[in-house]
Amino acid sequence: MSWHDKTVLITGGSGGMGRAIVERFLAEGANLAVADINSQRLGELERDMKAGPRLLAIPTDVTRVADCERMIAVTLARFGGLDLLVNGAGVWVEGPSDEATEAEWDRTLDINLKGTFFACRYAIPALEKASGTILNIASDAGLIGNAGAAIYCASKGGVVLLTKALARELAPRGIRVNAICPCDVETPMLKYQAETYGESNPKAYFDKLLAIYPQGARARFARAEEVAEFVFQIASPKLTPITGAALSIDFGTTAGL
Repeated sequence: MSWHDKTVLITGGSGGMGRAIVERFLAEGANLAVADINSQRLGELERDMKAGPRLLAIPTDVTRVADCERMIAVTLARFGGLDLLVNGAGVWVEGPSDEATEAEWDRTLDINLKGTFFACRYAIPALEKASGTILNIASDAGLIGNAGAAIYCASKGGVVLLTKALARELAPRGIRVNAICPCDVETPMLKYQAETYGESNPKAYFDKLLAIYPQGARARFARAEEVAEFVFQIASPKLTPITGAALSIDFGTTAGL
């Protein structure tokens, strides 16, 4: 498939994985609508990518339903259609459940799950016209339980089942829906995790994460460009039978569970 004159919309598109996905599809000639709450990073993305009119930056708070609706409308007004929606906006939270706050729950579920659903909700008519695809960025933590991350697991587990439900609902309308479930990825978000929750010892935090990887001394985190390549391949219409899947890219961390 040629992505020339095709349109891709990605939420959370100025973050680590988001930028890599944007760059991958721009290299194939696609038009990119990039939604993110961080206007400064959106401006940096526009400057760095040098894609001209093929890149549209849309300041968006996915926790606001009206923003999700506007995001789709602005994309269609600029490019005339939508072929692929990548829901990449997400946040991490961890800590003992008996110390969790309502604000942590609301923020995490609103961004990770509510935002994903309403982006899909407003994109469906345009995707039906294009026989398009939805790819939701979930997590290995959406497939298995992680001690100390109950809120995050609930949000990403919700994304996985949302994906499966939408895949069955939208199959008669020609829309594929899949979830990508990465492990830890070398991004600013992972650095934030270590600095915020690593008790002043980010290296020990990283070592603890890597301890569950089956590679032992060879263990490393996934790279953003590796996730982007996976997204690119799964988005291909050549893979029409693949829908409703939760696809792991995790070095086998969930393989034995």
